[in-house]
Amino acid sequence: MSTRILLIDDHPLFRKGLAQLVSAGDELALAGEVGDGAGGLALALELDPDLILIDLNMKPMGGIDTLKALKAAGVRGRCIILTVSDDERDVLEAMRAGADGYLLKDMEPEELHQQLRRAAAGTVVLGTSVAGLLAHALAAPPSAPQAVDLTDREREILNLLAAGRSNKEIARELGISDATVKVHIKHVLRKLSLKSRLEAAVWALQAPQFKTS
Repeated sequence: MSTRILLIDDHPLFRKGLAQLVSAGDELALAGEVGDGAGGLALALELDPDLILIDLNMKPMGGIDTLKALKAAGVRGRCIILTVSDDERDVLEAMRAGADGYLLKDMEPEELHQQLRRAAAGTVVLGTSVAGLLAHALAAPPSAPQAVDLTDREREILNLLAAGRSNKEIARELGISDATVKVHIKHVLRKLSLKSRLEAAVWALQAPQFKTS
């Protein structure tokens, strides 16, 4: 079954090109497209897409506000920011608002197609330069490593997050349910004083002493 994608972007030409890219193969399918955040929220509620691509700099409802509105409305689709901005502040704000990935529009079509397939499989996706920016921004974790008391299971899950595993992949590898994985991730975020699984993954990469052997 194809992954159904909703495009929310106020640039018609880019949206048209992206729609063609999405529709080019059998794995991805275009569910709908719209040029503004409010319309995107309405379409997301109507179409229930699997993946939602959101431009950051839209008016009058920007990409972050659109993302927050989608999350608040309980939309199930995974939300990916697709933008020209590689500003560290934009990346952090998007991640803390609950984005499931952050990709830049200047990437090659083949790479973008691959990243969308990875996102559809449940993996958090980041452009190469974006990953570096986020790692730099989180280089000084809010909690000192010695002060964080993670259980062995939480450490296992944190390391798997850092390896880019989805909840389903973690559950399968550890022999536990998806719901149990979500509970553990919630506890990890609370203990690390972080707001997103992506921040936790980057935190783990910056704190190698938390690696399990």
